[in-house]
Amino acid sequence: MAGLSLSMGLVALAGLVLSGRGEPYQADLSQQGPPSARSGSAAGAVQDLLAALEAGDPAGAADLAAEGDGAAREELAAAATNVRALDLTELSARYVDEVGAVSPEGSWTAAVALTWAVAGFDREPARAEVLVDFAGDRERVVITGLGGSDRISPLWWGQRLAVRRTDTALVMAAGDDAASRAQSYLQRVRRAIPVVRRVLPRWRPSVVMEVPASAAGLDASLDVAEGTYSAIAAVTAQADGSGRGDAPVRVFVNPDVTGRLRGAGAQVVISHELVHVATDAANAEIDPWLLEGFADYVALRDIDLRLDVTAARARASVRRSGVPDQLPGTAEFDVSADDLAAAYELAWLVCVEVAAQVGEQGLVRVYELASEGESTRAALAGVGLTPAEVLVAWQERLRKLAS
Repeated sequence: MAGLSLSMGLVALAGLVLSGRGEPYQADLSQQGPPSARSGSAAGAVQDLLAALEAGDPAGAADLAAEGDGAAREELAAAATNVRALDLTELSARYVDEVGAVSPEGSWTAAVALTWAVAGFDREPARAEVLVDFAGDRERVVITGLGGSDRISPLWWGQRLAVRRTDTALVMAAGDDAASRAQSYLQRVRRAIPVVRRVLPRWRPSVVMEVPASAAGLDASLDVAEGTYSAIAAVTAQADGSGRGDAPVRVFVNPDVTGRLRGAGAQVVISHELVHVATDAANAEIDPWLLEGFADYVALRDIDLRLDVTAARARASVRRSGVPDQLPGTAEFDVSADDLAAAYELAWLVCVEVAAQVGEQGLVRVYELASEGESTRAALAGVGLTPAEVLVAWQERLRKLAS
């Protein structure tokens, strides 16, 4: 009996079993297990996509989607078009592994290791894992989508962009009015560069700015939960979120916030972010009041606005809660803080006070020492100040402001 059982098992594996009358019939092989990802074919599709991107071939990229899948074809064509418009180099793409389970219909999502650099601006390429959606049939594996919610999604990866550039600045923008916004932000960057260089004359400008279609697009570009930066006007950060010291840096703009600002306000935002670019703030560990306060000091230096305008939130905060007993710290600059705008103004006033005591070049020296790794205490000591002296003088400035 044991031998009979074994033989019957082998026959069943071959797809045949015997009926009660000894007549064979074909088994339903589709019920023998769930579909699996065809990773080898998908890896080949990724290499075909890379070839189309390197060639700047929108039609070739689109053909990697199913003929009737208009959305996927548009995404793929857009990526290839953007590569050409941005002059992306250092391109590579490698299939890594499936993310999650394969659907009953045979579709799946995979992580793809991607590198890219903007020629003329990035000294080293950005490196990130992005998501690609696949589906397969007996003939081939097709790409059904780019991007996703579980990985960083570069702005150029799957949506058509407008690109404007000069020798020192490049702006890429998404959305229905992308062309006009790209031009508008490029003009703001060009106006901000001399603002920054008046205080930091040794800076050699090189700015890449990304303007997504919405705040949600900003969150996707930064690989954070939707809504994280809904109240933030702009962020200077690494292009890939890798944490590498040599990763390219971008200015990411929230158009939902900057679009509501008046001309001077929007210009201050851009000048502030360019200070972060000029000082490599994305890779520095500096106390928040000095990091953000110094950027506002430079951005506001030549703005002809009354103090009751530039420090309105700070004054309201002091009148409401009293003079703070310490300088603004990490908690005050959390993106979910109740009065984030006041924290920026309070930090700016600390830097105004430092400059009042040791001059603008003294303030610059404090920032330089801190960015080189010195503690804030040591950086202040470099110009003859102590944190306690700065705190007391700042508190007195706030009392006068609130009176």
